[in-house]
Amino acid sequence: MSARPGERQKPKIATVSLAGCFGCHMSILDIDERILDLAKVVEFSRSPINDLKKFDGRCAVGIVEGGCANEENVEVLREFRRKCDILVSLGDCATMGGIPALRNSIPLSECLETAYLDGPTVVNPLGRIPSDEEIPLLLDKVYPCHEIVKIDLFLPGCPPSAEAIFSALTGILGKSRPDLPYELLKYD
Repeated sequence: MSARPGERQKPKIATVSLAGCFGCHMSILDIDERILDLAKVVEFSRSPINDLKKFDGRCAVGIVEGGCANEENVEVLREFRRKCDILVSLGDCATMGGIPALRNSIPLSECLETAYLDGPTVVNPLGRIPSDEEIPLLLDKVYPCHEIVKIDLFLPGCPPSAEAIFSALTGILGKSRPDLPYELLKYD
């Protein structure tokens, strides 16, 4: 949606979930009615929030949850870096690899054999590990986002609170450093 003549165009926000559980997007939705206030001052671009799967121009803010576990995750993350002025790493999976990174201490071949050949509930009569070109190739390990691209803001938590996300967004959109006091980011 473009601005009318004389009207200022709203900044765009894009969001994506990579290798994670989608809990951080649920925390975005937990902003509750304030998301309506946010929608008055921003436009959501590529995001599961509005089900847009492609960018419709440059974005002021990109929010990425989840780490990079496969080649497609890396491609999407690099696209976000190219298309977003400020890139936010949201949640423990994006900032540190999170639960998906628990596989990092196990060789990839062993993970695949357990998942597709030797697992206690596996039924695989052909005895093959899937290798279709439609399936993104797994990386040797799960990488946090900052090991792939430059990240401008880190919001840890599993998931971060809606209050922390709202404070970060309003700070960024207000062109100031987000006000994130200890109380918003403590997990003890």
